Amino acid sequence: MFKHIVSIFNLTLIVTKMKNALLSGLIIGIFSGLWLFIMYQLGYGLQDSKVSPFEYISILIPIIGLLIAIKDYRDNYLGGNMGFLEALVQSFKILLFGGILSIFAGIVYINYVAEGNNLQDFSGRMFGALLVGLLSALGVALIYTTKSNKVD
Repeated sequence: MFKHIVSIFNLTLIVTKMKNALLSGLIIGIFSGLWLFIMYQLGYGLQDSKVSPFEYISILIPIIGLLIAIKDYRDNYLGGNMGFLEALVQSFKILLFGGILSIFAGIVYINYVAEGNNLQDFSGRMFGALLVGLLSALGVALIYTTKSNKVD
């Protein structure tokens, strides 16, 4: 009986921690996907391989999303104490969910909205987004780390 209660508690704890990553990732993914379609409506598409300076604003979506999500995770789920690795893993989970949704929006964009455009340019932008996400995760994990683990 006790093992059953412990396993249910652990499952509840895991689901609660994943809820933060899932919701935050969905928000980042939705905003990133919407940004792609907004850029198309404003006339900034993949017609050429040049990147508009206006497109660089999209970098703020994962950075701001991670800052808010990891602070919420630290304060509301971990009681204000979080190690670097905890923050980094949670950031990667958030970016994984957001990335899946963004890639789906990108596939819809390439196949239905901007047909005939250069897939290579789009995949280059996706690689850039991956790099921004990784650097953002490292930066946010460093900012919100409160526990210091001394390594001897």
